[in-house]
Amino acid sequence: MSRLHAELRLILRSRLGVVSLTLLALLAALAVCSGIAQVARQQATIARVAAEQQRDFAAVAATHGKPDGDAGYAAYYSFLLTHDAPPPLAFAAIGQRDIQPFVLRVRALGLQQQLYDAEAVNAELALPGVFDWAFVLVYLAPLIVIALTHDLVTGEREGGRLRLLLSMPGRGLWRRRLGLRYALVLAAVALPFVVGAALTAAPVGPAAAMLLVAALYLAFWFGVALLVGSLVRASATAAASLIGCWILLTLVLPTLANAVIARAIPTAKGIDLTLAQREIVHHGWDVPKAETFERFFARHPEWRGREGFDGRFHWKWYFAMHQVGDEAVAGEVAAYRASLIARERWSERAGYLLPGVAAQGVLHRIADTDQFGQFAYQDSIAAFHRELRQFFYPYLFADRPFTRADFGWMPAYVPRARSGSIPIAPLLALVAAAGLLLGIGGRRIAQISGASRA
Repeated sequence: MSRLHAELRLILRSRLGVVSLTLLALLAALAVCSGIAQVARQQATIARVAAEQQRDFAAVAATHGKPDGDAGYAAYYSFLLTHDAPPPLAFAAIGQRDIQPFVLRVRALGLQQQLYDAEAVNAELALPGVFDWAFVLVYLAPLIVIALTHDLVTGEREGGRLRLLLSMPGRGLWRRRLGLRYALVLAAVALPFVVGAALTAAPVGPAAAMLLVAALYLAFWFGVALLVGSLVRASATAAASLIGCWILLTLVLPTLANAVIARAIPTAKGIDLTLAQREIVHHGWDVPKAETFERFFARHPEWRGREGFDGRFHWKWYFAMHQVGDEAVAGEVAAYRASLIARERWSERAGYLLPGVAAQGVLHRIADTDQFGQFAYQDSIAAFHRELRQFFYPYLFADRPFTRADFGWMPAYVPRARSGSIPIAPLLALVAAAGLLLGIGGRRIAQISGASRA
């Protein structure tokens, strides 16, 4: 223990070491606070919209909930709220929640024109990304590792102390020096996260999995530092080499991988589905109503024989036209989602070679804030929208009056179940990368020790 105390005193006597660790702890704490604040803003937005929704719904019910009320007007003017509350660990890894809608008001009209109509992102605001705990871990923590370890071996060689250190009795000198720095960096990153997880009542299992990701990712960078330090002779060269590794592994290669994936797997935009569905609906005004009903009955035969009405317009035809519009673009919707899933899968595979990509992807998956979390929210909206249509069709096709009491029977949205998970393959890739580099670096240090003693 005295040797550990001596090593700790050396680190604390180093201004660079103290400043680096303090800065990392402050950045991690600020990131956690920023994440908690963003989650609170999203929760406040949901609460505010819910209150407005209740007032709006009450006004619609008062206007159209008459003894002889028309269900078509009720279905057309009734917007119902769906929302995706932030998961407990969203504060640590915001993921796509800053660019994807988490509140959406829907009605019984075409789903696709509503689902992607809110997909409007300010590219300039989204470009810098989110300052959260995952950002500090993936992008900033490696710089602190470099500051603490770039001269771990080369500094002793330049100061003429390397042979003396290697000749001292006992083993594990480099393990002790590297391990203590690793523990300090991990503590600086982990402690603010633990406090944030406690404040947000995050589940223990997923929170522990996030800490495991942090431990593995930092171990990888300590392995890089150990290997580079064992290969070069000057501290300046080691620092420059490590900065080059950081630029390559966290900035250049992930950007190139993302560009290659985007080029190899082209995908449309959600707004394109909105426009396609709207074009079909608009074209429906010029199509004979019997043709629209036939396309509708192909998948909803239970309403055949009830399509008749007097006059040029009836709500049953109008809503059937919107249903047909959704079904007409179903293939495009499936292709759009398949392309997004393919991109996600290939990004995960890129993480097998790029630890930063792997760590960030795993954190977002655990936090349930990635693309798959957004898919789960969209699926819950689609299920609710289907329930809403099925609620109104008996009124529309049977010409039943829709009274004030019927507004109380309208379906209510049920928030989606949490879909966060712990992906095993990227975690194993992090374990392999960290173990490989630490093993090679340790072997190189052992060779230096053997050569110095000889």
